Amino acid sequence: MYFDRTHISDEQLLNFYKALLFPRLVEEKMLLLLRQGKVSKWFSGIGQEAIAVGATLALDADEWILPLHRNLGVFTARKMPLQQLFHQWQGSPLGFSKGRERSFHFGSQQHHICGMISHLGPQLSVADGIALAHKLKGENKVSLAFTGEGGTSEGEFHEALNVAAVWDLPVIFMIENNGYGLSTPVEEQYRCEQLVQRAAGYGMRGMRIDGNNLLEVYHAVREAKKHALQEQQPVLIEAVTFRMRGHEEASGTKYVPPALLEEWAKQDPIHHFEDFLQYLELLDPKRISTIREALKHEIDADITAALTETVIHADTTIELADVYAPLPEEQPDISGAIREKRFINAISDALHLAMDKYPNLVLMGQDIAEYGGAFKITEGFVELFGKARVRNTPLCESAIIGTALGLSVKGFKSMVEMQFADFVTCGFNQIVNNLAKIHYRWGQAADVVIRLPTGAGVGAGPFHSQSNEAWFTHTPGLKVVYPSTPEDAKGLLLAAFADPNPVLYFEHKALYRSINGPVPDGLYTIEIGKAKLVQAGEDISIITYGSGVHWALEYAQQHPDISLHILDLRTLLPLDYAAIQFAVAQTGKVLILHEDTLTGGLGGEIAAWIAEHCFHLLDAPVMRCASLDTPIPFAASLEKNFLAKTRLHQYIQQLTAY
Repeated sequence: MYFDRTHISDEQLLNFYKALLFPRLVEEKMLLLLRQGKVSKWFSGIGQEAIAVGATLALDADEWILPLHRNLGVFTARKMPLQQLFHQWQGSPLGFSKGRERSFHFGSQQHHICGMISHLGPQLSVADGIALAHKLKGENKVSLAFTGEGGTSEGEFHEALNVAAVWDLPVIFMIENNGYGLSTPVEEQYRCEQLVQRAAGYGMRGMRIDGNNLLEVYHAVREAKKHALQEQQPVLIEAVTFRMRGHEEASGTKYVPPALLEEWAKQDPIHHFEDFLQYLELLDPKRISTIREALKHEIDADITAALTETVIHADTTIELADVYAPLPEEQPDISGAIREKRFINAISDALHLAMDKYPNLVLMGQDIAEYGGAFKITEGFVELFGKARVRNTPLCESAIIGTALGLSVKGFKSMVEMQFADFVTCGFNQIVNNLAKIHYRWGQAADVVIRLPTGAGVGAGPFHSQSNEAWFTHTPGLKVVYPSTPEDAKGLLLAAFADPNPVLYFEHKALYRSINGPVPDGLYTIEIGKAKLVQAGEDISIITYGSGVHWALEYAQQHPDISLHILDLRTLLPLDYAAIQFAVAQTGKVLILHEDTLTGGLGGEIAAWIAEHCFHLLDAPVMRCASLDTPIPFAASLEKNFLAKTRLHQYIQQLTAY
């Protein structure tokens, strides 16, 4: 194995050796503890250390790395306290994630490491967002994301590389090609001869290197960084290596031909680097032994201390409090002249004010720049705020949401517009597994707003008319808002931008140009999590949101003989349970009305809560009026029959007669 030591001093070579050896010795200790039953699981990177260590040494300490679960060398080379790492692996409250995450599924702002999720691919586009933040700030920095050869089959791999290429982002994608995805060999995973060949398809530079050669990895990443910064382009590196142990220790390696293991054992990165340093007379067997013993002593001391403090006491209050990042202390009240505005104009006004208030706010979405978006809400924005902050995106919802999270890691705010709420399915994983959980996992805020034009009534058929808000109200860590009036549309959107947590903002397409209302000119917020009493009544309480509010009001005007108490939830997660209880108490009869389909809709959750907490206030069963359990049809008569509004009279009559 040839080692190129160009521009590397003797002292650096010795430090590189210690950085390479240290994670190997930690891993050997962890395997011993695993056999002793003192740790529950371990994903071994033995034989692959040169990639993680070499890449980390090649970057500045403040350049973000997004590692995987076989990249212990990233964490140790970034000088993370070993004792705290042991606490992390033990699930101790003294670890980096307060016992909430396993092994390497955590990150650290201090060490510029972004934690992975088990779905692997999503972190690639987070690296895009970090690189975009560098670009917007004029920082001469790159980000580096790891993936395995198995991860290159995921759609997120394509999306992330495509976005990085189209937006000319200084990001390095590192493929650790270690031969197997769990037990599936590479010949069953892809058909190209080499994974680096894929770089050409994205118009980016590709490099293929020996992943077991520490200095080759180091020089390659240094070269990739130089290219990425000078050319403002991404780079794809395929580092060829081998996984010497199982995917995790319990799976073993019986599926690997013994001859293959023997062949790769001869390529051990540590043994080869030791031989090289002995050739240079920087090491000899005695000094190797001395270094190893000193590092083992350090490891033993740290792990002994960590193993004595592994008890975690659950505190429900703390657990619930850490789901969301804390809100800013001050929120502006309603102010300014009142003007009559359409629903759609109120949303556009809020976006304009937010762009003025937050210079670090970036808008992203399909066709939102010069075209102004599918509904023209951002028309004229690119002339006012520039293409750097108002960004057209490729058709890759998942990567753009991941990019938004990467921007948040670097202190930016972002808004992602789904052209239609239906298309959010293509970004579902990023929302429910990455955005929603990241603050609870390791304290990183996801300062992202996702706008979702939603709902039926416009004859758009099954793929452009769904009410899919209930998919997200089940996910802790998200906030879900759904305004029904222009005033609330503006105030809730401004509140969403002020909130450092991920907010899904549902805006009903049928209300865009059909609903007018008084809207203050100034910058104000409507508190997320607070419902609004639309009108007081004594006979029946209708709990609703979105278009349901207007259906209820229309019905009340047509039937003045029935006194309806109408509550607009406005926020669906978290719910305003105090307002719900008050509505129940006012009439004793409750109808939950929503445009979403019946089964699995939010109405079921509200009805269950009322039955559990307000049963003594009820004079009749809680009823739900919802849309049919079918896809949304296109034809006007079929769509009308589908919608809950068609059955509203029937349910009110039932409750009236009860």
